[in-house]
Amino acid sequence: MKHRLDLRLAVIIISITAGILIMFTVINIVTNHYHIAMFQQQSSLHDGMAELNYHLEQAQMQSIILTCLLSIAIASVIGIYVAKRISAPLVQMKRAAEMMTRGNWDIRVTTKGYDEIAGLGSSLNELAVQLQKQELLRRNMTQDIAHELRTPLTTLKSHTRALEDGIWEPTAERFQTCLEEIDRLIQLVTELEDLHDMESPEFQLSRSKQELGHIMERAITLAAAMYHEKKVGLQYVIGSPILADVDADRMLQVLINMLSNALHYTPAGGTVQAELVDEGADALIRIRDSGQGISSYDLPFIFERLYRGDKSRNRLSGGSGMGLAIVKQLVSAHGGQVWAESGDEFAGGSCFYIRIPKKNK
Repeated sequence: MKHRLDLRLAVIIISITAGILIMFTVINIVTNHYHIAMFQQQSSLHDGMAELNYHLEQAQMQSIILTCLLSIAIASVIGIYVAKRISAPLVQMKRAAEMMTRGNWDIRVTTKGYDEIAGLGSSLNELAVQLQKQELLRRNMTQDIAHELRTPLTTLKSHTRALEDGIWEPTAERFQTCLEEIDRLIQLVTELEDLHDMESPEFQLSRSKQELGHIMERAITLAAAMYHEKKVGLQYVIGSPILADVDADRMLQVLINMLSNALHYTPAGGTVQAELVDEGADALIRIRDSGQGISSYDLPFIFERLYRGDKSRNRLSGGSGMGLAIVKQLVSAHGGQVWAESGDEFAGGSCFYIRIPKKNK
């Protein structure tokens, strides 16, 4: 059972109060008994109410003074101990947060127990992990953008210089190569702009009641030519009709990107299988390929923008690295989830999942 911090503090305060009352009771009993015994010894010799009043007064005064002094001492010791126990992890978290502001993402705090302070420490550790991942992705994205822009620009420069120096004849093929590089630059910039627009607060979907099977069939039809050209089989498992509140155009964009991604990493002669499954409140889309698979290191990052596991791949073989990032953003906008699995159970390939709620929440 989870030990809550407020319950622990309540137990400590109640224990201190109970301890003071118990001590007060014991001291009163002991001192009163002591002075009454002294009075009995003295009263056996002569009758003296004055002595009785004196001893009772002394007993009360001593009990009050001793109770006050001992209560202050005990409360001080317990207070200092409790304060150190509570403040120690908070001080550690403060130092860890200061180290994180200086860019040290490797810092971690030690957590003990299951109360709110331990939960705060665990959250801080998780924050450090996520910030470390984001910093790695930011650096990789900066390098990838520079690489993506440098390659076509270098090609354009070399082609233009060769044409200017007369090394190459200004043929239609040469100009076509330059135009292809320009198209790649435009596509990259367009994808970055699209993703930026999707992440903005103003981005909204145009939802309506749609039959997901029809959208899937349309995506399969549009992707069929690409698959036929590469000689990769494309299979679609038809299920029962599923109605969902989705943006038809955006869902079509999601499916085209997913099918294109599967085609990129499936060799000729391989197969890609798309399936639509009814899960009650949700609809599940599975796209499974027989390609090269995804390493366990790359798997957590494949939906980040411009991320490509194999850094040696160029844009022709590996794509722009933006397709899955756009898929993730659009699926999240629909209130859904997207993830991938890869390993031996998929015979070297990968399986991508998209879960979309049928109703807009």
